[in-house]
Amino acid sequence: MSGAGLGRRSTPAALLSSLMTGCSRAPSFDILGSFFPAWLACLALGLLLTIVARWLFERLRVVIAVPILTYPSLTALFTFALWLAFFR
Repeated sequence: MSGAGLGRRSTPAALLSSLMTGCSRAPSFDILGSFFPAWLACLALGLLLTIVARWLFERLRVVIAVPILTYPSLTALFTFALWLAFFR
C-alpha cells in the first residue's frame, strides 16, 4: 500500500524535473565587454536582410500589395531562419 502512495507523490516531482530540462544558458555574444543575446543579433541581421529584400523588390519592380504586413513578416522569417541556421 505504501508503494502506491510513493508513486503518486513522485509524479509531480518527475513532471517538474522533465520541464526543467530545457533550462540552460542562452547563447550570447561578448561585444565590448557586454553580453548581448543571440536573438538580438539575429533580429538585427533579419532587419538588414529585409532592407536588402525591399531594395531588390524595388529594383525588380515587384508590387507589394500590403507592405505593412509583408515587411514585418519578412523580418520575422529572416530572423527565425538565421536563428535556426546558427543556433539550433
